[in-house]
Amino acid sequence: MAKLDLDYFEIIIAYKSLTDEAYLASIIDYIKPLYFKNKDVKAVFEIIRDFYEKRGTCPTLTEIKSYLTTEELKNSFKTTVSLFNNIDKNFNIDELTANTETFIKEKSVYHTMMDVVDDINKNSVDTSKILDKFEKACNVSLTTDIGLDLFNNINKVIDDLHSNEKYIPSKWKWLDDKIGGGFLEDGKALYLFAGETNIGKSIFLGNIAVNIAEQNKTVLLISLEMPELIYAKRLCSSVSKIPLSQLKIESETLKTQLDEYCIEHPDSRLIIKEFPPATITANHLKAFIKKLIQKGIKIDAIVLDYVNLLNSTYGDSSYERIKICTEQLRAISYTFNCPIISATQLNREGYEISDPGLKTISESIGLAMTGDVILSIWQEDTDKELGVIKMGFMKNRFGPNFGHCAMRIDYSTLTITEDEHINDTEASTSSINTLSKLAIDN
Repeated sequence: MAKLDLDYFEIIIAYKSLTDEAYLASIIDYIKPLYFKNKDVKAVFEIIRDFYEKRGTCPTLTEIKSYLTTEELKNSFKTTVSLFNNIDKNFNIDELTANTETFIKEKSVYHTMMDVVDDINKNSVDTSKILDKFEKACNVSLTTDIGLDLFNNINKVIDDLHSNEKYIPSKWKWLDDKIGGGFLEDGKALYLFAGETNIGKSIFLGNIAVNIAEQNKTVLLISLEMPELIYAKRLCSSVSKIPLSQLKIESETLKTQLDEYCIEHPDSRLIIKEFPPATITANHLKAFIKKLIQKGIKIDAIVLDYVNLLNSTYGDSSYERIKICTEQLRAISYTFNCPIISATQLNREGYEISDPGLKTISESIGLAMTGDVILSIWQEDTDKELGVIKMGFMKNRFGPNFGHCAMRIDYSTLTITEDEHINDTEASTSSINTLSKLAIDN
């Protein structure tokens, strides 16, 4: 592809910004006056940008003249307008959009490099901030697609209604039924488990990872809290049903069972990667996934333990930081076309209550706004002794956002399973009440 003449193209940008409000609106968040090399064009564009930010529209000729308060600005405007005479005003919109993106990206990368050099000279180097700057410099999209014209494209909607949406089941029927069949295989969705400290969020995430991998899928489990080998032991116990406390004694049995598992599930992979808490950003995570893809590893689902422990170079408060991290994490599910399942904490209001709601999400309600499905996890007074843990909906974009389900939890192997007997009948409710009474009496 031929290299874009950036010096010439900045004249085109100035002309279109002055004459096409839609074009100006599409670039205003990405482009800066310092991107213009020609000082006259730069001065005129600065006036156009300032006027748009105040009034939300392009300035007219009369309005722009009122901003030419010095002889230098008047001369700059005259010079710039004269340059417009040298360009062809008939633009191919797709070509114009592509070239504008190229201009912005190249200028942004160049100035980011200058900032990095300046930081190095000042002995002030933060590699995570540098990475974020370059990611932002390249993350420019001037969308020209108008979207879905509903009434004129109803056939597209009908075709989609009759198509088979692809899901990765959680293998918990109650959950799969509520969210339409499972986790969306093509991503564009973030699923979250919310619970108080030590309730079992990591246990739920580990079980989800095992259940997905069992379907001959590749799962990437990112741990920001627990060492890789500790997580691995937990998952081994869940897969083999050998109690955690017996794994060392039963190590030969464990190896035999996992070898048999691999024969039965030849395409199953579960990759555990540990990072220290609050050391990686969503962009670091994206870079790591790209490395796996370069090694020929196709990721089917990402499990992150857990979102609050991601770092962000943006945001002045925990609210802003968590909101940004959650938004970036959800965007990764678009980038790699796979679902992301994570967890978050509850605040003090959510401790020791049944079926906590969205208002009990800790640190940032921005997380609650961003997640597609948010499930609460809680236990009542005697549930732990009975091996019961409850799961309910806080939010669900894919179905009903209410209801809860009691699950069996085997603490010896950290395995969570469904048990219809503790959910579906009056007899089971009576049985649970009897067991609860016995637990209290004892």
